[in-house]
Amino acid sequence: MSSIWHNRPDLDVMNNQMNKGTIVDHLGIVMTEVGDDFITGTMPADVRTFQPYGVVHGGANVVLAETLGSTAGAHVIDFATSKCLGQEVSATHLRPVSSGLVTGTAKPIHLGRRSHVWEIRLTNEEGKLTCISKLILAIIEHQSNQ
Repeated sequence: MSSIWHNRPDLDVMNNQMNKGTIVDHLGIVMTEVGDDFITGTMPADVRTFQPYGVVHGGANVVLAETLGSTAGAHVIDFATSKCLGQEVSATHLRPVSSGLVTGTAKPIHLGRRSHVWEIRLTNEEGKLTCISKLILAIIEHQSNQ
C-alpha cells in the first residue's frame, strides 16, 4: 500500500510544538502512531475528560476524534496551496469509559480535491469499541491577495 501523506506527520512536532497550549494539550491528547493511511492518538479518562457521572464526556470523545481526523487531513493536502477545515463531525457513543486511556484511530473514507471524509474509531484499554465518529473536512485553496 502506498502512503496517503503529502507531508508525513511527525509525532514529535505534533506533540511538542503544534498542539502546545491548545485544547489538545489541555485534555492530554497525545499522537502515538502514524501509518501509511492512519493516525492514532490517546486521551486519558480522568478529571480533565469526565462528565459528572465519572465517565468520559461525549464532547471529549468528539475533540479526540476531530483532532485525529483534522490532523490527518492537514497532512494529506499541500500546506502551501490549501488548508482543511472541519465542516461536520458526528459521534455515536457505544460504551462508557471510566479509567485508563481512550485510543482513537483516524482512517480516510474519501480523499477528494474539495472534501475529505474520515472515520475515527475510539476504543478502551481492552480494545472494545467505545465510540465511532465521522468527520467531514472542507479543503479550501488559499486565496491570493489581489
